[in-house]
Amino acid sequence: MSTPEFVDPRLTERRNPRTVGIDVASSLEIVDMMNAEDRRVPEAVHQVREETAKVIDLVVEAFREGGRLIYVGAGTSGRLGVLDSAECPPTFGTPPEMVVGVIAGGPAALVRSQEGAEDDREGGAAAVDDLGVSRRDVVVGIAASGTTPYVRVALRRAQELGARTVLLTCADPPEGLVESCDVVIVVRVGPEVLTGSTRLKAGTATKLVLNTITTGAMIRLGKAFGNLMVDLMALSDKLRDRGERIVMEACAVGREEARRAIEAASGNVKLAIVMVRRGVDADEARALLDSAGGLVRRASGDPPPVIA
Repeated sequence: MSTPEFVDPRLTERRNPRTVGIDVASSLEIVDMMNAEDRRVPEAVHQVREETAKVIDLVVEAFREGGRLIYVGAGTSGRLGVLDSAECPPTFGTPPEMVVGVIAGGPAALVRSQEGAEDDREGGAAAVDDLGVSRRDVVVGIAASGTTPYVRVALRRAQELGARTVLLTCADPPEGLVESCDVVIVVRVGPEVLTGSTRLKAGTATKLVLNTITTGAMIRLGKAFGNLMVDLMALSDKLRDRGERIVMEACAVGREEARRAIEAASGNVKLAIVMVRRGVDADEARALLDSAGGLVRRASGDPPPVIA
């Protein structure tokens, strides 16, 4: 029996047999159906662990060469890339240009849907050119269905410029695109609760993978001490409090001493930790970190155990 013409071959566009009665379900039944589908996402993300690790390695290499991680997407995929990039500076103390998010339709598409923008092939190539992409960069195209024209053309242009390229998708992409990318991550989360609504499971899976890529790369670069987030810049009340608590725990000192150390380190929590643990000034602590490749553990010894 042949497949009906109305059946979309893309996994993200198929109907979910487990939710066909959702339109007559109670609120609690809807919650249960959605929760049951959401539980499938972490396992699907686990299945692409090796590909995700390869991307982390590419990104670490790019950062060490002075390159960037650039996300390109449309709609929900684009918004998730921009979100991940925007969270890196406050979390890891990185310059804004180190991780960049590009969305089809530009900044306006972040707050108001511009669905037609995903078909703008010229816009995808232009975005890559405008960023001055080079061989030092890693460009990650995010496309839930694997077929978004804006993303496909952006990746092709990035390849022409010598950049390493990655495709993150939740459906099997065209064969030619698979062959041309350095890494392809296909997170098979299956059909959505509402057919084609890829802001649901596909969006959740995308967020998990992006979290893993940037967090993994930043940890590899020395932006953690044990599991303490030490490379944040204490520039707001919340971050100042967090930074002080990190120094207090890492160095076994009181809040006032932690605060003074952070001030002496011009807000740099990582530097403050090395200063206190090694009993040195900021310049010497910076030299110790440089010689240790930016790793606090190598510069000042092992982190303290977790206090339950």
